[in-house]
Amino acid sequence: MDLVSIIPFVPELAIHFERLNKAWLEQYFEVEPVDAEMLSNPQRYFIDKGGHIFFATINGEIVGTFALLKIDTITFELSKMAVDPRFQGKKIGNEMMAYCIRKAYELKLKKIILYSNTRLQPAIHLYKKYGFVEIENETSIYKRSDIKMQLILHPDE
Repeated sequence: MDLVSIIPFVPELAIHFERLNKAWLEQYFEVEPVDAEMLSNPQRYFIDKGGHIFFATINGEIVGTFALLKIDTITFELSKMAVDPRFQGKKIGNEMMAYCIRKAYELKLKKIILYSNTRLQPAIHLYKKYGFVEIENETSIYKRSDIKMQLILHPDE
């Protein structure tokens, strides 16, 4: 398989963030108003609030994306993770997850949370593989969310 590279957000790539996430949402659920708002202006909803957006590329083609949404100084939410349907099943999610966790350590985060849906068994399996555990799912901003997970990065502190 071709080498996957992870690159950071630049405004010119915002269209890919929206494209990949809308395709994923339309395939499994629906684009909720909160999604449409976030996807139409990722600079404002993620970057300007201290978060990050990354893209997975293969041979220069954008094939996946994910965001780290800042909750507070030590907690970020893994958000808007999507892989182009043509590239699913090629371990790109693994590459993005490993990069996400390395980045979280770089940022000295203590915790990553995420919201998902239990119908998405491959995604849930991926999260568990990287150490995420299910926690109480208080009210999420997403109607589709029926599971909340977290990864504690510095359990001894």
